[in-house]
Amino acid sequence: MLYHIKEEARQYITMDDANARQLAQRDPQLFFETYGAPLLIDEFQRAPSILLEIKKIVDQKALSGEPCNGMYWLTGSQKFHMMRGVSESLAGRTAVLGLSSLSTAEIDGRPLSVFDPSIEALKEKMREAVQRDVHQIYQRIFQGGMPKLVAQNVDRDRFYADYVNTYLERDIQDLAQVGKMSQFYEFLVFMAARTGQELKYADISKAIGISAPTAKAWVSILEGSGILYILRPYSSNMLKRLVKTPKCYFMDTGLAAYLCRWASPETLENGAMDGALLETYAISEIAKSFIHAGKRESLYYYRDVDQREIDLLLIRDNKVFPIEIKKSSAPQHPDKNFSVLEKTGLDIQPGIILCMSKELIPYSRNTWYCPISIL
Repeated sequence: MLYHIKEEARQYITMDDANARQLAQRDPQLFFETYGAPLLIDEFQRAPSILLEIKKIVDQKALSGEPCNGMYWLTGSQKFHMMRGVSESLAGRTAVLGLSSLSTAEIDGRPLSVFDPSIEALKEKMREAVQRDVHQIYQRIFQGGMPKLVAQNVDRDRFYADYVNTYLERDIQDLAQVGKMSQFYEFLVFMAARTGQELKYADISKAIGISAPTAKAWVSILEGSGILYILRPYSSNMLKRLVKTPKCYFMDTGLAAYLCRWASPETLENGAMDGALLETYAISEIAKSFIHAGKRESLYYYRDVDQREIDLLLIRDNKVFPIEIKKSSAPQHPDKNFSVLEKTGLDIQPGIILCMSKELIPYSRNTWYCPISIL
């Protein structure tokens, strides 16, 4: 992507090139004298010695008053190795941009924007939405949003098998927290089977045969590498009986469906995880809209000790937008728990029910059915 959008003057070099990598490792100063700037360096984590040289060059430019922003674009696919070097050598000198798998809006070619649950914004969004029925939605869930799967005619199962193997062998194996790869794979499958559920480390520990601290460390690895999204519970001093356990969601539904061995979109749609993966799809699409815009999201879920739950709360400017996610086209009493928010002290906005409705239409005065295909 960066190669596609780079300026004509920006050179490209990859550290997969043995000659370039050896030069960077042996003589970083000569490396940068050779390739100059602006420069795009791919797989830079394979030659971490260049980071201190970049720091020196950028600092010298800054001290002399010369522009230095964007001199070097560094890309790589091993996030832990990348960030270890960047945090140590280039603290305060970098902008770090992470990429999730493609959102449905990107795949459709629709304009991208942060998800806005206000009714006026949703009416505007309906004009550009691509209508999908329940079968098409589960086809999208089953495939996921990995760019290669979307852009090329490749076998889905083979792609995800290679993806998981590469992730385990390359990104995970070097981490001190991970011992047996087979055990970590079991953990990955366990987490996929529980997407959309509360994150309970004791349950993970018992099922996989690892300690609770190890389970917590492994969850952090999945979150840090963009595989898991952790949705925190809403908390308030005014509400004392709230559940404080977060929920976890896979950021790519195709990967979750693959790990759980769903054989087709049809079996997934009619299987035991249909609701969990639909909820995962909606939450991940909304989260991606913030991530891709570089915005910080204020997303939570609500659950109290009386088991009253709201799938998603979006809080903005002291306003709370309650959101429920349902598989049917006209779910009954979908807003039954919205009234619990009256005690929060926040300005409660009309709630929306993301469902298989074909149009944006009121369910009641303060609740609207909203097609999930709007995401």
